[in-house]
This record gives sequence, structure tokens and C-alpha cells, in this order.
Amino acid sequence: MKIVADKPRMLTDTPLHYCPGCAHGIVHKLVAEVLDELGKVDGAIGVVPVGCSVFGYKYFKCDVLEAAHGRAPAVASAIRRVVNPDNMIFTYQGDGDLASIGMAETVHACMRGENITIIFINNGIYGMTGGQMAPTTMPGEKATTCVYGRDPKVNGNPVRMCEMLATLTGPAYIERVSVYDVPHVNKTKAAIKKAFQMQMEKKGLSFIEVVANCPTNYHMTALESMQFVKEKGCEFYPLGVYKDITKEEK
Repeated sequence: MKIVADKPRMLTDTPLHYCPGCAHGIVHKLVAEVLDELGKVDGAIGVVPVGCSVFGYKYFKCDVLEAAHGRAPAVASAIRRVVNPDNMIFTYQGDGDLASIGMAETVHACMRGENITIIFINNGIYGMTGGQMAPTTMPGEKATTCVYGRDPKVNGNPVRMCEMLATLTGPAYIERVSVYDVPHVNKTKAAIKKAFQMQMEKKGLSFIEVVANCPTNYHMTALESMQFVKEKGCEFYPLGVYKDITKEEK
């Protein structure tokens, strides 16, 4: 019998702990498939901080370091500077981690243009700790710390990471993607693959933002939450390439 699809070699057999319908499982598989295809399973080093992705070291069949909350880009920068230049270094972070307590580490890693890849899952909420408002929670969106919906006059405005980081000279490649349907899953895989290829070519830092869902804290079914991402999330956070130095070089 012909095998049509198989589990990536990069993934372990450990069952994922994520809630049913969560996009983390999809993105994990895409990262694993890309590293498989690039032949970088044995040379990859991941960094996961605090948040829903905290158990990433259980799922990726490579060296994975646990960083303090928000500090993954700083840890990844240190690893980049001491290991073999052919090692593939990546962080896998959520919005509460990367865009809040880790904002300084993210910005300065980008300013330095560290040759690493950052995978950023933006589901607009603190998923692991009970659904509090995150830096990326959209106006009007409800959370346990803004039960009537985010009011910019009271809670401040959400941060758009791709738009902000694209103003810096350091990053080489920045793209915002999503996984709410199959065509966009394929586009996300292509973006992740390009990000790792940029790292292989020593181009500098790549930043991939995935507009994702959180069925549990949205209080929706998996399908409803993906529809919400499609209709609301990707309207507020437009998909697309925000910086690509390979095009600028041409």
C-alpha cells in the first residue's frame, strides 16, 4: 500500500497536551515537516518558554531548551553564538510570552539581526493561565481581565508585532500567516520553510507570526474558533509579507 502521509521524523510519539482544535498541533507538524525536508532534524535546537508551548521539548525530536518566561529570543541568541553555524536555531512562542514579558528580548534580537527563526503563535489571549487579556487581544474581544471587551481607552491598544518589527533594520524576513483552512496551512508551511532557508543562508533573523485560535478561552467549538480567526483575527491582523531582504536585494 502506498503511503500518502506519515508522521514527520522530527516529532516524537508523545501525545500533544493541547486542547482539541487548537492550532498549536498544526504548527508543530509544519515545523517538523519543514525540518525533515531540509534535512535538519539532527542539527536543530529549539527554545520554548512559559505558556501553552511549555512542553515543546516533549514533542520535537531535537535538543530543546526551556527558557524563562519571554526570554527565548535571548537564549536562542546565545545558542546561535556558541554552536556550529550550521545548527538550526528556532524559538516557538505565544503572544503573552513574546509580546508582553518578552517584548524587549524580541525587539533587541531583531535589532541585532540574530540568525535565528522565531515562530510566534498569536491567538490573542493568555491560553495557559486562564484566558486573561494579552497584548494582542483585539478591541471588543472579551477576556477574564476585560469581561466587557477590550476598550483601548482603558486597556490600551493591541500591538501588531509584524508591523512594528518590520520598521527595524535587523530582521531579514517577516511574514504573518494563518492556519484556518487548508490553503492557508500550506501557505504557512511555505513561510516557515522560507524562514529556515533564510537562516541556512545566513541572511539573519526570520519572524513568522501565525494568527491562531484558542477554542477553550474563546468559549467556542474548534470550527467556530477557526471561523472567528478567519473573519475577525485576520482582518485585524492582515496576512502577508512585511519584510523580505531577498526582494530588496534584487
